[in-house]
Amino acid sequence: MEFKDYYAVLGVERTATRDEIKRAYRKLARKFHPDVSSEPDAEARFKAVAEAHEALIDVERRAAYDEIARQHANGQPFEPPPGWDSGFEYSGAGPGGMRGRRSGAGSGDDADFSQFFESLFGRGGAGDDPDGPRRRAGSARAHGRDHHAKVALDLLDACRGALRTISLRMPMTDAEGQVTMQTRQLEVAVPKGVRHGQHLRLAGQGAPGQGGAPAGDLFLEIEILPHPVFRLDGADIQFELPLAPWEAALGATVTVPTPDGSVQLGVPPGSGQGRRLRLKGKGLAGKVPGDLYAVLTIALPPSASEAEQAAYRAFAQAFAGYDARAALEA
Repeated sequence: MEFKDYYAVLGVERTATRDEIKRAYRKLARKFHPDVSSEPDAEARFKAVAEAHEALIDVERRAAYDEIARQHANGQPFEPPPGWDSGFEYSGAGPGGMRGRRSGAGSGDDADFSQFFESLFGRGGAGDDPDGPRRRAGSARAHGRDHHAKVALDLLDACRGALRTISLRMPMTDAEGQVTMQTRQLEVAVPKGVRHGQHLRLAGQGAPGQGGAPAGDLFLEIEILPHPVFRLDGADIQFELPLAPWEAALGATVTVPTPDGSVQLGVPPGSGQGRRLRLKGKGLAGKVPGDLYAVLTIALPPSASEAEQAAYRAFAQAFAGYDARAALEA
């Protein structure tokens, strides 16, 4: 895919202020508007100018473009990363982490943008961003854009709650109107009992507003990572509980893990493979807390030594009349 130099299209320096970009766009738009221009390629030039304006006039899009442009200038071939559609990312301080994107990409009614533009910002259009027309109306006040990110949590953090310090890498405009990517720290209290796919709203932590308008919000989508022992099923949690054959047959009291620590669990006599024993309310917290289920599995002891093999032979003799495959023939 060919890299587009939007600054060259508008004929401005990379250090151009927002006002300079606006003036260059208005001048070229008048020059190449298909209704008034006699240039043979007026329509194509007009679209290129409009696209460059869309990419550079928005603070976040410009920061995203500048970062890709810097990589391209260093000799790296242009290829947007998978899922790239914004100029900022979130990275968590702890397990997992997060990568985010802006809410909305383009801004222009029925805009016909190039594949290059859409690879960076998505399919632009006023419908992508409900606040877009308000921001583009030129009013002194403009509500800040909402930001979205996905935060990855260990299952135990989701059960117990966690305090997480995250780094937000976001575009910021300095006093001279230059856009740079800056990092700020944000401490997030994740409440216990969050569900996979749930969204947490952090008011005022999105993009800053203009003219004293409120900042946007930051929405964190919860992703609960797989756990080596516990498996999440909605608000319920399951885990496999290995039992020796005599524990399953005769019953036993065994120590089992839970997200809150170990507890004692009574196994009824005659418990078979796959039986589920419930620990009520030991799943994810909430108005209706989930349950924790121990799914029984029979773990056979080894039979490597002569004494172990003798024990199995005695066991087989004691149950000589038992047909383990009778149910398959029924």
